Amino acid sequence: MSAAAPEAGLPADTGARADSARLVAAALKPLEVVSAALMAVIVVLLLGGVVSRYVFSLPMVWIDEAVSISFIWVTMIGAVIALHRNEHLRLTLVVEKLAPGPRAFVQALALMAIVATLAALVEPSVVYAYDEWAITTPALNIPNTFRVAAIPFGVVAMLLVVLAYAVQTVGRGPLAGAAVLVAVLGLACWWLTPQLLELGTWNILIFLVLLVALCLAAGTPIAFCFGLGALCYLAFATHAPLMVIVGRMDEGMSSIILVSVPVFVLLGCVLDATGMGKAIVDFLGSLLGHVKAGMSYVLLGSLFIVSGISGSKVSDMATVAPALFPEMKRRGHKPREMVALLATGAAMADTVPPSIVLIVLGSVAGVSIAGLFQSGFVVAMVLLAVLVILARWKARHEHMADVKRAPMKAVGRLLLVAAPALVLPFLIRSVVGGGVATATEVSTIAVLYALITGQLIYGGIGWRKLYAMLVETASLSGAVLLILGTASAMAWAITQSGVVQQLSNFLTTLPGGVVAFMAVSIVVFLILGCLLEGLPAVLLLAPIMFPIAKKLGIHDIHYAMVIVCAMNIGLMMPPIGVGFYVACRIGDASPDDVMGAIWPYLAALLVGVVIIAAVPWISTVAL
Repeated sequence: MSAAAPEAGLPADTGARADSARLVAAALKPLEVVSAALMAVIVVLLLGGVVSRYVFSLPMVWIDEAVSISFIWVTMIGAVIALHRNEHLRLTLVVEKLAPGPRAFVQALALMAIVATLAALVEPSVVYAYDEWAITTPALNIPNTFRVAAIPFGVVAMLLVVLAYAVQTVGRGPLAGAAVLVAVLGLACWWLTPQLLELGTWNILIFLVLLVALCLAAGTPIAFCFGLGALCYLAFATHAPLMVIVGRMDEGMSSIILVSVPVFVLLGCVLDATGMGKAIVDFLGSLLGHVKAGMSYVLLGSLFIVSGISGSKVSDMATVAPALFPEMKRRGHKPREMVALLATGAAMADTVPPSIVLIVLGSVAGVSIAGLFQSGFVVAMVLLAVLVILARWKARHEHMADVKRAPMKAVGRLLLVAAPALVLPFLIRSVVGGGVATATEVSTIAVLYALITGQLIYGGIGWRKLYAMLVETASLSGAVLLILGTASAMAWAITQSGVVQQLSNFLTTLPGGVVAFMAVSIVVFLILGCLLEGLPAVLLLAPIMFPIAKKLGIHDIHYAMVIVCAMNIGLMMPPIGVGFYVACRIGDASPDDVMGAIWPYLAALLVGVVIIAAVPWISTVAL
């Protein structure tokens, strides 16, 4: 999981290029300050809205508009910072296996794909922002251009960043060759436009499957793979204006529901910085560490509870592994087994609210987020049960003679320390699931709660650390939400092509009906979870698959749980799954060693998914 800039390092002639790198970093410092300020503004405004609505019964409509404006600016500025920091998601497996010479050219080709995408978006994004001047916001009564101007600003800023990095990190030969190849391919497509128009839906295969797949293999960040595919399809295979892409990106990134994404990312940062997660791990360790397979139970239980605070798999693993792995090694656990359990445990816990995937899925598929939160908790317990059973079987020969039970006094003391942190995940689930407040409102309250308890109980956070957390939140959110925007554009292109209707007819007439459709869905999301990292797979296919599921009479919450769980298994599946390599890095284990150990755990999760798919009651009982 990395980003657009290649990893080749600076060439030998470092003088001018090193100066250029420092200049780019210095130029982005003001953007980091602005992103941190906007994130703080979003949190303060949302808190003000919650207080005014629930304490004084005076809803302030203008707050939603101000938050919406700040949100899209945070998203686009964050995407720029993420590009600079090499944090955009991409597939690196293919590129890393190439010899140095071909790798340099493929990396240059990936950079040129980003340049082509951004360059093509400049003019339509400027026109789109200009046209929005005629539309005024209802409450603030200002032109909508003030909001959507973030898109052309972000596009131009990312273009400048990637051009600067291309000069700094790639040799002139590979860069020139890649630029010529991209230009030739673009001109060839333009010249063949009349013939491409006659191909009809075959262009979906050419631009939205083949081109996107080649860009993914070359290491192009996923957001730009989707963007380039959608742009090429509209430019060379339709008569639609490119401004449609910008409109779909705006719509995909601007939903007020999605504001909870950066706020929950910030909550995960607060969790890590204050040590709240470690307090939970220490308490569970004292409670269960003395029984056979106890440390495995602690690891799984910690991931389950911590996931109910952070909403991020990476944050969950990074919190739990350092606190538990030393003791597990001391007790004779093999590192490859520990990392395998860590990876699959994170996949299990991803439906525990507040799951960022569930929030985004609810937004793009029109599914109740409160319902997803209620169901996700129960579904995660089913997956937790199958992993616990496997862990206990694997620990049947564990030697426990030297392990002593912690005194109840020590357990009580650790419970007292962990109690404020333990309250948080259950508070989030009950408030959102009960319809008391929205996910966005709860995320803001949770951040305030975590900051206060962290300051009073867990050591607090300094101003410098808080600033770094706000910038990191903007960067991660920008990387995620840019994928959402370009995936929305690509999904729209697929829908408009008519392929969806053909796909719907095919899937609804499969022998086996609902069972066959569920089986196909599980396989598809397993594969796409491997290739695209989980979230992009959901963003791309949810608008297409959910109407088909509804036509077959499948409950939308039930279907959502099945595909999210399948996608999470794919995310941890070697040799391609991005999450698998993240877990190996966090656990400091060789992927080759872990690869042999993880399959029984993945098989257990797959059994759990089949049970969830076969028994709709599991997903709907909590509704």
